[in-house]
Amino acid sequence: MNSPARLDATFAALADPTRRAILARLAAGEATVGELGEPFAMSQPAISKHLRVLELAGLISRGRDAQRRPCRIEAAPLAEANAWLEHYRQLWEARFDDLDRLLEAMQADEKPARKPRARRKS
Repeated sequence: MNSPARLDATFAALADPTRRAILARLAAGEATVGELGEPFAMSQPAISKHLRVLELAGLISRGRDAQRRPCRIEAAPLAEANAWLEHYRQLWEARFDDLDRLLEAMQADEKPARKPRARRKS
């Protein structure tokens, strides 16, 4: 899968809260389909569909351990998405820094010059 298509697939997979929860669970260690489905009020086929989306996006892989088919998280697509987001985070931080400097300069220009107080006559 080329980079733009992989990035699209990653963000599409991450758009669903159930899939994000599955990834959060897998971040703690591998788990079976049954274990991943426990916290959700949905059928095993529905969980399997979510897992298929995650697998097609490259976010998880499935192994084979005798009768067990554990799923595990794959970091590469998340790292690629993070790098893409980081570029824009830096861009916006630079723009906000520019805005802060502009606002500080405008506030400095608005401060009235202090006038000396007139002495009172006694």
